[in-house]
Amino acid sequence: QVQLVESGGGSVQAGGSLRLSCTSSDTLYNFDYISWFRQAPGKEREGVASTDTFGEATFYADSVKGRFTLSRDSAKRTIYLHMNSLKPEDTAMYYCATLRRAPRGGTWFDWSAYDYWGEGTQVTVSS
Repeated sequence: QVQLVESGGGSVQAGGSLRLSCTSSDTLYNFDYISWFRQAPGKEREGVASTDTFGEATFYADSVKGRFTLSRDSAKRTIYLHMNSLKPEDTAMYYCATLRRAPRGGTWFDWSAYDYWGEGTQVTVSS
């Protein structure tokens, strides 16, 4: 059973930065996709950023493109989400999720397809 643990959330002023971490109990190489999703109260879960097995490709939601960046430390089984120029609308619970085997034709932000989820880390951005 794969377990994912997120950390790094907190409260910041608009324009500030945070770095979220997602540490997996399993090697990152066992996942086709590793992604971050977020969900704000009263809103649907949305994809934020996603990367493939070896970090060769990444995909970012338009709302965070240019502000958020993924990185990894495979030896530590950890994916990082660097969040810069944070906005109040970034306020949400952020979840790490992994997909062992992506379905053919699947999209990176199809949250229903993901196998494993962390419990989330809260990010709050004040005006």
